[in-house]
Amino acid sequence: MPETAPYFADIARNDTGAAYWCTTADGVRIRIGVFASTGARGTVLLFPGRTEFVEKYGLTAADLAARGYASLAIDWRGQGLADRVHRNQLIGHVGRFPDYQHDARAALALARELGLPEPFHMIGHSMGGCIGLRALYEAYPVETAVFSAPKWGIYMGPALRPVAWGLSALSRPLGFSGVMAPGQRGDPYVLRVGLDENRLTSDAQMFALMQEQVTKHPELSIGGPSLHWLHESLTEMRDLMARPAPATPCLTFLGSEEAIVDAAAIRARIDTWPNGELIVIDGARHEVLLEGPTVRKTILDRCAAFFDGHVTAEA
Repeated sequence: MPETAPYFADIARNDTGAAYWCTTADGVRIRIGVFASTGARGTVLLFPGRTEFVEKYGLTAADLAARGYASLAIDWRGQGLADRVHRNQLIGHVGRFPDYQHDARAALALARELGLPEPFHMIGHSMGGCIGLRALYEAYPVETAVFSAPKWGIYMGPALRPVAWGLSALSRPLGFSGVMAPGQRGDPYVLRVGLDENRLTSDAQMFALMQEQVTKHPELSIGGPSLHWLHESLTEMRDLMARPAPATPCLTFLGSEEAIVDAAAIRARIDTWPNGELIVIDGARHEVLLEGPTVRKTILDRCAAFFDGHVTAEA
């Protein structure tokens, strides 16, 4: 059995989970959360966004279990309880953006070691949607892919785009790529904004839960990204968007009030995805999986039907 890792059931709102340490092929220790489900028809591999951690997906895992699916969530390198890869523990950082594929492959290996039921499906949120898209191009063995506000572009004004590219690119040769990107801070976003101005969720209970999670366990949180991370991210998105859409069946959810990722980039990608569908959730913000109960039920029902339908078609 793999080595067990801490798992905080109280802030996950899910006491059925367990966590394990995994060491990736390049020697980074990450944490994987596992949510088994008796008689499950498959397993959903949850790819979290930047700054996120296993426990943030406890409610989604419970919703999936109620619909007959086990699930697994990843603490990506540099966040959660995974090894931090920057000397400043509060800065989001990665060596190269494709390094996250080592984490995705380690999670897959653990799923198989634990005997989690196949077929595998993916839900990738925000940065996890970018990592997930790269994984599809690298033949990651999932039957279907669901994306929640995938980071296939960053929401910013046209005037800021060349600045972001130029500053992040110059930071490398000039030796300051490890500093935090301008306008970012080290404290968690949800602790410095109120419900009304936050860009994550319109639901008061879900926003309070996000605040509770990083207040009770500050070791899980990180602040803004480094300029190096920003340049790696921009480069990865540009490269992925230049490729033809994968063949994997895809369902993508986007809130109508999205203000973190580039909605136009998502629409452009799905427009060229032969087996892709975009569903816009009216009134939702970035965290569509952490909106109110009616929205969450609508999305998870649709996900389960999508997974079930594909398996039925393959049978």
